[in-house]
Amino acid sequence: MSVRFLDGGESCLVVELGDAIDLALNRQVRALSLALEQARVKGVLEAVPTYRSLAIYYDPLTIDRDALREQVGTLYDSLEDLGDQTPRVVEIPTVYGGEYGPDLEFVARHSGLSWDEVVRLHSKPLYHVYMLGFIAGFPYLGDLSERLAIPRLSTPRLKVPTGSVGIGGRQTGVYPIESPGGWRIIGRTPLRLFDPSAEAPTAILPGDKVRFVRIEPHEYERGQSGRL
Repeated sequence: MSVRFLDGGESCLVVELGDAIDLALNRQVRALSLALEQARVKGVLEAVPTYRSLAIYYDPLTIDRDALREQVGTLYDSLEDLGDQTPRVVEIPTVYGGEYGPDLEFVARHSGLSWDEVVRLHSKPLYHVYMLGFIAGFPYLGDLSERLAIPRLSTPRLKVPTGSVGIGGRQTGVYPIESPGGWRIIGRTPLRLFDPSAEAPTAILPGDKVRFVRIEPHEYERGQSGRL
């Protein structure tokens, strides 16, 4: 699929690089984001990478859409592959089930698995952080085992506790703050993944790798004040 340039409003240019959730495609998105950052294009305010596109926010009084499109196209044509870079690996201690993971039993029944098998399958992979979205610092992680894939709740919860670990389709993620949400909650981490007062508010970034590590409830209570 060729690159598509789409308007995201009067001050946003969306660069769409493909139409699939794919690791190689996501690397291209991040490579373009990095190239744009390094090029220091005058008038560009922010670039937000997603699964398959890059949203570029700019000042239209400094650079117009056509000029920005031309510069981004030139950067894309000379992209360097990020495949050889060593990603940062983040371990997320997680207590599964019970009050911390109220949907674990449902996920087990739906999948025809025991609780322990669900936990084993969920905590085994090294997940790729495709993007952040929905709420500040929420990491979209893939790829979840097909055996754990499950539809979202038909009616979202009004409150999902901070640190909740959820499953939606073939994705998993962590709610960094209390918010409404429709994913199936199977556990919770004591780590604080988003801190607006910190110099780097978001603890996990696109391109990182994440592994979930099972802990016991008493370890959760002891580690509630922790942050990456």
